[in-house]
Amino acid sequence: MSTLLRLATAGSVDDGKSTLVGRLLYDSKSVLADQLDAVERVSKTTGLGHVDLALLTDGLRAEREQGITIDVAYRYFATANRTFILADCPGHVQYTRNTVTGSSTADVLVLLVDVRKGVLEQTRRHLSVGQLLRVPTVIVAVNKIDLVDYAEDRYREVEAEIRQVASDLGVANVVTLPVSALVGDNIVDRSERTPWYGGPALLELLETVPSGTDPDAEPFRFPVQLTIRPQEAALEPQYREYRGYAGQVTSGVVRAGDEVVVLPSGRRTRVAGIDTADGAVSEAFAPQSVTLRLDDEIDVTRGELIAGVDDPPVPTQDLDGMVAWLSERPLRVGQKVLVKHTTRTVQGIVRDIHGKLDLDTLTPVETDRLELNDLGRVRVRVAAPIMAEDYTRSRRTGSFLLIDPQTGGNLAAGMVRGEQSFSEAAMIEPDDVLNWSI
Repeated sequence: MSTLLRLATAGSVDDGKSTLVGRLLYDSKSVLADQLDAVERVSKTTGLGHVDLALLTDGLRAEREQGITIDVAYRYFATANRTFILADCPGHVQYTRNTVTGSSTADVLVLLVDVRKGVLEQTRRHLSVGQLLRVPTVIVAVNKIDLVDYAEDRYREVEAEIRQVASDLGVANVVTLPVSALVGDNIVDRSERTPWYGGPALLELLETVPSGTDPDAEPFRFPVQLTIRPQEAALEPQYREYRGYAGQVTSGVVRAGDEVVVLPSGRRTRVAGIDTADGAVSEAFAPQSVTLRLDDEIDVTRGELIAGVDDPPVPTQDLDGMVAWLSERPLRVGQKVLVKHTTRTVQGIVRDIHGKLDLDTLTPVETDRLELNDLGRVRVRVAAPIMAEDYTRSRRTGSFLLIDPQTGGNLAAGMVRGEQSFSEAAMIEPDDVLNWSI
């Protein structure tokens, strides 16, 4: 099991995300003394009768003044068993785009639900985002259990509601637990006030959840970021004839001597050598950043892909996928966009909008436009081939961004889908209600 775990928090407004993160940091002794002193001073200034641990993550002044999380707050902490990178995401609907950002690389999504309110629209939205982004594990922390006197029956009601929604969305791996972020119940240590709960505390779960995948089980993919050409003026003689291709291994393993194919040209060659900042190595695996040297002098530029010959992706100019629309300007058919896929950015035009997901009924509905925070399916025609794969196979080569060609701002985060019904593309379990084909 990897010693590094990437996790993201999400949930509706005032469900206690930032407080939970602050409690996790505080109880795991990952808070510096000067940070705690600053939080205590601010808490006293605002008239609180307790230390507001949410201030440990709400780092922007606007966040502290409004008492809400606006931007994704990244925090790093460690225990004796594991190192964590945590993304505390906003709960407001208008900041759902930040939740997409924070969850896109997460191994675990910790979703907060207020035990008094149960599942809300934003809960459904965040579960949908987590499933669309293929976050491997979802932990639902039913928070504020202390405000219902640690009532088991209320917790079980909310737990059943969560599992029903998760089942409707096709979320397979869901774990629920009762917590109080404010008091600390079941955050780091198991609480004596919930004797009816026999599971682990949140930190225990996070220390044992598997992360990442075995690189040997994935096909080799290497998007080229930079071509390093011979430098005639280089002081070191070895660099005067040096030619390599720099980038990050997005999946799989590559070894010196392996046969590879350069896409979209389809030219085959072998890996002559692999270089890192610390010198040459015999193999590289995801997510290492390396420079590959090839046996043959092939014209390879930024945005092209070096892949293993056994199962390479097929270049395509038709991109079909689910998108989380992140712009206040609606998306319409015929709209021109830029498509960024790995290190390649090409022009594109939206050919079709197949529908969007109704978060109340969890069913697809027809539409001719996507609004801010909508989850829908689109087809985009691009001007040059890209090496896109189904997102269910690869989170890296199966993801893309739609960008405004005029402003350069991000319009949507997308996940490539194959020829499936809308329901299957949304990762919803198909049944009689959801059997709606495009």
